[in-house]
Amino acid sequence: MLAGAGLVGVASARGISPLRAAENETLTLYNGQHAETTAAIVEAFTRETGVRVAIRRGNSAQLANQILEEGDASPADVFYSEEIAPVLTLAARGLLSTANPDTLKQIPPQFAAKDGAWIGVSARCRVVAYNTDMIKLEALPSTVMDFAKPEWRDKVGFVPTSGEFQAQTLTIVKMKGRDAAVAWLKGLKDNGRIYNGNVAAVQGVQRGEVPVALVNNYYWFRVAEEIGDDKMKCQLYYIGHKDPGALLTLSPAGILKSSKRQDIAQRFLGFLVSAAGQQALVDAVAEYPVRPGVTSPYALKPIDELDPPDITPEDIGDADLARALRREAGLA
Repeated sequence: MLAGAGLVGVASARGISPLRAAENETLTLYNGQHAETTAAIVEAFTRETGVRVAIRRGNSAQLANQILEEGDASPADVFYSEEIAPVLTLAARGLLSTANPDTLKQIPPQFAAKDGAWIGVSARCRVVAYNTDMIKLEALPSTVMDFAKPEWRDKVGFVPTSGEFQAQTLTIVKMKGRDAAVAWLKGLKDNGRIYNGNVAAVQGVQRGEVPVALVNNYYWFRVAEEIGDDKMKCQLYYIGHKDPGALLTLSPAGILKSSKRQDIAQRFLGFLVSAAGQQALVDAVAEYPVRPGVTSPYALKPIDELDPPDITPEDIGDADLARALRREAGLA
């Protein structure tokens, strides 16, 4: 019998409702997603259910490695990752429980594992941030591959440690081959400017340090909230037409099989893709909801107009290969 089910049975025998029993539980969430985003979702979940959530924060890859080291003794009930690769690593090891069918029905099939081992919670796309005082929109190339060419020397910023940048590299491997991906990375190393984060890259474009930067869409909105939309010299260019520069990625979550609170963990996973959970998410961050019918307050380009490449999470989930490619290109 699942631990959660046992708890409900004892509570009911004592005349306490199952919901009240859940309120006496604390869910442990290993969180690699941005702290503000997760806090908004967790607050909404606790407000609706009364269930407390203890959040352990860290880098997504580091948290996944910690779970592997902890094994069945891990205190984690749910793992929420900013990037897909760490969750795929746990799924490949058979460490994740299958999400309830009712949860999987809430989102399109492409936003969840085929076997239900994880669900996408939000989506984000790769974009090009550009300074309108330094370059015209029509001068931007039609493929992200061109930004590695010598004519872009000292004109393009990028974040090689970003999980989504690595996913973009793996997309190039899938679409154009390993040699093309390594050449692209080497070109960026030789000609581009490295930033230590996407916010810093957007700010660099805004300040005129570089005309363009390869980033995730939602970081533009973070900077714009700080200085005002009307002061943004930096704007976003969506490449589209299934180019690797238009990659759409997911922030996923999964339940640990070792969790002794399976029922409550399933309830939390279901809340992540519920109307209330998705609204709490999009109100907090300019990412795309995975649940249809949820409206973001941010001026996002409609997801059905992004025209991303036909790449699945499994196609870009090989973190080991991404690191090997970076080392080969001299970016480690």
